[in-house]
Amino acid sequence: MQAARILMCPPDYFGIEYEINPWMNVRVGSDTERSRAQWSALVATLRDLGASVELLEPVAGLPDLVFTANAGLVYGRTFICSRFRYQVRQSEARHFASWAGSRGFEVVHLPEGHHFEGAGDALFCGETLFAGYRFRSDVRSHQWVGERLGVEVLPMELVDPRFYHLDTCFCPLAPGWAIYYPGAFDEYGRSVLRDRIPNLIEVAAEEAVSFSCNAVVIGRNVVLNRGASKLIGTLGEAGFATRPLEFSEFIKSGGSAKCLTLRLDGEDAAAWKHQGLRIQDSPRPG
Repeated sequence: MQAARILMCPPDYFGIEYEINPWMNVRVGSDTERSRAQWSALVATLRDLGASVELLEPVAGLPDLVFTANAGLVYGRTFICSRFRYQVRQSEARHFASWAGSRGFEVVHLPEGHHFEGAGDALFCGETLFAGYRFRSDVRSHQWVGERLGVEVLPMELVDPRFYHLDTCFCPLAPGWAIYYPGAFDEYGRSVLRDRIPNLIEVAAEEAVSFSCNAVVIGRNVVLNRGASKLIGTLGEAGFATRPLEFSEFIKSGGSAKCLTLRLDGEDAAAWKHQGLRIQDSPRPG
C-alpha cells in the first residue's frame, strides 16, 4: 500500500491576528510555544502511521497558511486552487498554487467572483464529493468544480457559524463510512448524508464543539483532538484505531488536526484513489 502524502506548513507565523469565525479572538491570542509543540506532535504521529509529510514554507503576515486543508482540492494530478472569501486570506492562494505547480500538479483556478475553500469544504466519500456552503464556499463554485472534475457533487448548507467549514463537522473515514455532527446541517443536508453514506457515525454536540470531526484518517487510524471519549469508543467498535492529540491553540483559530493537513494522494475515502472501489463494495473496516 502506498504511503499517504500530506502537505503541512510550520506554524512559524501562526497567531490570532484577525477574527473571521466565532472561535477567533484577537484579545485571547495563541501561545507560540504550545502551537509549535502541538503541530510537531501531529507531524510525528502522522509519520509514525507511515505518512509522508511534505512542508510548505511559512510566510510572514499569513498566519492561517498553517491550515493547508484550505489550500485547494486535490484530485489525481489536478489541484483546484482555493478562492478565499475573506481578503485577509486571499494572499495565501498564490503560495499554494506556486507550491502545487512546482510539484507537477495541473493548477486550476475558479472564475472571478467564486468562493471555494478547498478541502475545508469539499470532501470525497466514495465516488461522491460532499460539499459544504454558506459561510465560506458557495454552491456555484461546487457545481463548477464538479463539472471540471467530472464527478458528482452534493452541496449541503451549513447552518451553525461555529462549523463554518465542512471539515469541522464531517469526516469521511472510508468509502461508505463517515462521522458527522447533525446540528451543523439543515434537515436536507442530514438526509443527504443518511441516504448516501451507509455507515454514518453521529458525533455528540459536546464532542463536536471540541473539533472531534476535524480528524485526519490514515488507513484505519483516526487522529483527532483529545476529549472525545464517546466518539473514540464508537470508532473502536467499528474497527478504527484512534490517536488523540492536543490542538487547543489551533482551536482558538477555528481549526484542528484536519485543518492542518492536505492529502496529496486523495483521502482514504476517495474513490479515485481506490481504483474503482464502490461504496456498496466497501468492506467493513477491521
